[in-house]
Amino acid sequence: MSSEKEKIDVLIVGGGPIGIACGIAAKKVGLSHLILEKGCLVNSIYNYPANMTFFSTSERLEIGKVPFISHRDKPTRSEALEYFRRVQNSWELNIHFYEQVTGIEKTSGGFFQVSSSKNKTYIANKVIIATGFYDLPNKMNVPGEDLPKVHHYYDEPHPFIGQKVLVVGAANSAIDAALETWRKGAEVSLLVRGSEISSRVKYWIKPDIDNRIAEGSIPAYFESELVEIREHEVDLKTPEGMVTLENDFVIAMTGYRPDFSFLEKAGIRLGDDEYQTPVHNPETYETNVEGLFLAGVVCGGLKTSTWFIENSREHADIIIGQIAEEVK
Repeated sequence: MSSEKEKIDVLIVGGGPIGIACGIAAKKVGLSHLILEKGCLVNSIYNYPANMTFFSTSERLEIGKVPFISHRDKPTRSEALEYFRRVQNSWELNIHFYEQVTGIEKTSGGFFQVSSSKNKTYIANKVIIATGFYDLPNKMNVPGEDLPKVHHYYDEPHPFIGQKVLVVGAANSAIDAALETWRKGAEVSLLVRGSEISSRVKYWIKPDIDNRIAEGSIPAYFESELVEIREHEVDLKTPEGMVTLENDFVIAMTGYRPDFSFLEKAGIRLGDDEYQTPVHNPETYETNVEGLFLAGVVCGGLKTSTWFIENSREHADIIIGQIAEEVK
């Protein structure tokens, strides 16, 4: 295993918006930094649905004082990808793409050894984990979930033209998938565990799905759950009893979770609360491992609706401010 012997002031795990913000904050105060990203730049945003529109306005997504100009009030995925490319180019951040962190170990000397998928080891004074939560879907744990027809990620509606599709979920990703696939000619049903569509659904989308349900264009099964998936059918448990639907595809928009095993492997304890919130100081974002910090949505554990780009950008300056005092 090769070793990068020069000690880095700050190693940042994750090249999403918050990881980039941490790199910018480090560069502003003269700290050496390295960002390791297992995929491409802002990999999670790249894997969002092709036609996705952000809930936030463009100025609330800005980082590094690089203006974000979008054609409409709410920026699109493609506009966000272009924006973060410009941010990277403007700040010339030290970032390695397609290099996944495989281990973080604190040494007896107080610094960190960080190993990667490229068979390299980096030495860092401090480490910031900004990995988000989009990597691991929340499984439904029902028979047939591993069939090829089941999708936990949704990209675009074209593959579902003329198909019988069950969309599972009640939040933005599920509603977007249901409406888009229906408009492109799919026969869509919606399965919702609760009694109504989520109140967090984008306000300009909510009336659309409500009207499609009311007119019967998209049948919705509320207070229901998926019991079994078969090659050509699905079984639903509803308040009226068991229902079997003919089915070609299941789009399970059941949410995602942080990689808890990665955090625990680094020595970070998980809380006993229902969200498995990683243990950290809410004012400094330092974990129970001294010198190891969390930034962005990963701080919320399973409560992935707590942190967004717009309200966790400040994590970068707070964390780097503390590191600068200790390292210099």
